[in-house]
Amino acid sequence: MTDAPILFDRTTGAMSGASAVERAAGLALLAGSKVASLYYHRGYNMAANQLKRLLPERDINVSLAPDAVFSFPFGDGYWSKLLNRAFKYEDELEIVLFDARGVDYTLLDCGANYGYWSVKVSSAPFGRKRSLAFEPSRQNHARLAHNAKINGSRFEAVRAAIGSACGTATLSGHKHEAFSIAGEGAGEQVSVLSLDSLIDDKRIAASGKYIVKLDVEGVEIDAMKGAERLLKTDAVVVCEEHGNDPAHTVTRYILEQTPMQAVVHNPDTDRFERLTDLATLDRMKTTTNIGYNVFASASSFWIERILKIDAAATRRLMTPR
Repeated sequence: MTDAPILFDRTTGAMSGASAVERAAGLALLAGSKVASLYYHRGYNMAANQLKRLLPERDINVSLAPDAVFSFPFGDGYWSKLLNRAFKYEDELEIVLFDARGVDYTLLDCGANYGYWSVKVSSAPFGRKRSLAFEPSRQNHARLAHNAKINGSRFEAVRAAIGSACGTATLSGHKHEAFSIAGEGAGEQVSVLSLDSLIDDKRIAASGKYIVKLDVEGVEIDAMKGAERLLKTDAVVVCEEHGNDPAHTVTRYILEQTPMQAVVHNPDTDRFERLTDLATLDRMKTTTNIGYNVFASASSFWIERILKIDAAATRRLMTPR
C-alpha cells in the first residue's frame, strides 16, 4: 500500500491517521471483539471481514511496545481483535516467552503468518531474541517480510513450509491464518524444509536453546519427525491442540511416540501443569473453535522452568505502568 498506515497504540488505545469512516469502523471492530469475546470470538472473523469489504484498502500499524510494530490490513478478521486492548492473543505462550526474556534462546517461528511472535520476541521487553520466521504463502510472506523491515530487519523472514523432509508441497486454503500443506487439490507450490536441515545448513547451531513454535496447520507431527536432532537439544516445542480434535492427535503422538514430556496451562488454576494423561485435555478442551497450546520438551531445563512460572505475577510484569 502506498497510503500511510493507520496507527494504533495498544498501550494507550490511541488511533491516528484514520478517516472518520475508518474511526467508526475501528470502534465497530472493538465493540464486536468485546461482545464476541464472551463466546470465544465465534463468528468475529467473518463479521470483520465483511466490514473490511466496505473499507478502502489500507494497512494499520499496531504498536505492541515502544520498539515493536505489527502491521496488517485494516479490518482483517483474524488480527483486528488487537484493537481490543483487553484481548490476549495466546496468553499462555506470551507468558512463557516473557518469562524466558533472560534466556539465550532462538525462536523458530514455524507457520509465522504475518510474524506477530517474531516481532514480539525480538523486541526489548522480550529480551531481543533471534528469530527465524517461516511462512510458505507468497502473500503471507510479503506481509511477514514487511513486518521484519519496519522493525529494523531484526528477524529473518524465510519463505518455506516446515515438514518431515526437504522438498516441495502444495499449499491450499482460503484463510490466510489457516493455509496448510496437509490438504488436497490445487494450490500454490511451496518449498518445504525440515528443522534438522537448518542444522545441516548451519542456519542454527547443533546445540543451544530453542523455542519452536509449530503453528503448521495439520503437519505438526511431520515437523517433529523432521526435527529428531533438534529436539535432543535444549528445545521446547509449542504445538496447538485444536479444540475440534477429540483424539488429541498431536499430544498423543508426543506422549506415546517421543521422549518428550508435556506441560499445559490450566485455565481453572492459572498454573502450568505437567500433562501425563490425555483425559486432562478432555476436560480442558471445552471449545471447538480455539486452539490449546501444549509445551513439549526432552529438556529438563525447559520443563522445570515452565512449571515454575507464576502466570499471574508474569502478567503483572508485562503490563505497562
